[in-house]
Amino acid sequence: MLDAPTLFAIATSITGVLGVFLLLVWLQERSIRALAWWGAAYLMGGSAVALWSVHDNVSLVPPAMPNALLFVACGMLWNGARLFHSRVALPGALFTGAIAWLVAMQFPAFAQSTEARIVLSSLIIATYTFLTAFELRRERRRTLANPGLTIGVPLLHGAVFLSPIALMLLLPPEASADGWFALFALETLLYVVGTAFIVVIMAKERVALAHKTAAMTDMLTGLFNRRAFLEAANELIARQARKQGPVSVLAFDLDHFKSINDRFGHAGGDDALRLFAATINAAMRSTDVIGRIGGEEFAAIFPGSQAEACTVAERVRAAFEIAGVEISPCQVGATVSIGIATATAPIAFDALLARADAALYRAKANGRNRVEGSVESGSAEPPVRAPAMRKTVLAVR
Repeated sequence: MLDAPTLFAIATSITGVLGVFLLLVWLQERSIRALAWWGAAYLMGGSAVALWSVHDNVSLVPPAMPNALLFVACGMLWNGARLFHSRVALPGALFTGAIAWLVAMQFPAFAQSTEARIVLSSLIIATYTFLTAFELRRERRRTLANPGLTIGVPLLHGAVFLSPIALMLLLPPEASADGWFALFALETLLYVVGTAFIVVIMAKERVALAHKTAAMTDMLTGLFNRRAFLEAANELIARQARKQGPVSVLAFDLDHFKSINDRFGHAGGDDALRLFAATINAAMRSTDVIGRIGGEEFAAIFPGSQAEACTVAERVRAAFEIAGVEISPCQVGATVSIGIATATAPIAFDALLARADAALYRAKANGRNRVEGSVESGSAEPPVRAPAMRKTVLAVR
């Protein structure tokens, strides 16, 4: 036999402990504001269940208050999921369920009808849990946590809290609801424990991802650093090797960068590097791998032929020639030289990058602010002439 008061007491205690636990986790990871919302929601939800259990014996507790607090807690869980995924909180929607409940309780016919109160409560809780599942579904990253579990738990909870509506239609009027209330109390207990576990896992993954991103990112430009770029490049080559597709590497070097530093100081040089990083990001696809591999040297790799690489390189060169005329707000006239190397995977990335560097050195020797390219000696791919664009040269080695 499931004793409803005992289960509700246990649920209240565990929910309160989990709320304190989530707040303590938030104190350690202040960057994740959603933890504070979730911790406060758990404490409020536990208080709501406690008030619901004693409101018949305590005259100071208004009959509508426990449910209203519970609905606010559900709204906070939903808004916490929004904040976790960098979306703004919606205070108005947070209180909508509680306001609807308080308004409905002003009508005696509704307040005296157990069925009506159960239906409205089920609809409000289920709506908030479905919204929470929808927010979790927005996450596009593939984290360590099982995305099906992360989304499925609130979806299942929402479905369970809709079930009283169906039960009232299927069960005879004289059937006792005590057993069902005990079952719902047990399900709620399992839900709050499972959700807290998922929340902590998600927070740990967010922190681990932040540390990993910091370790892989060049702090000045926001691009991959050398180590991360090499790892991503080798992964891309491995993917292309499975289908024997072409791979192109672009090597970039800002022209006369030492002169820019001498004339405008290191701050001006840093501005030039940041501007080039923004230019190359805008000129290439988000799926292309781009990195800063040292000083004023950058590199990019993507699946594509030599002709495609030449087009991309010329687009980057021309865009930076325009953007580099004025930098913060000095007349700098910064430009970039680019070397291209293309081969059919599999191929060692170091060898491909060395060929791109050799082409880059030729671009420097031939006057800078230009594109030079090469194809692998003996490759089945024929040399491709560069488009008829200014200062673009394609050399076959």
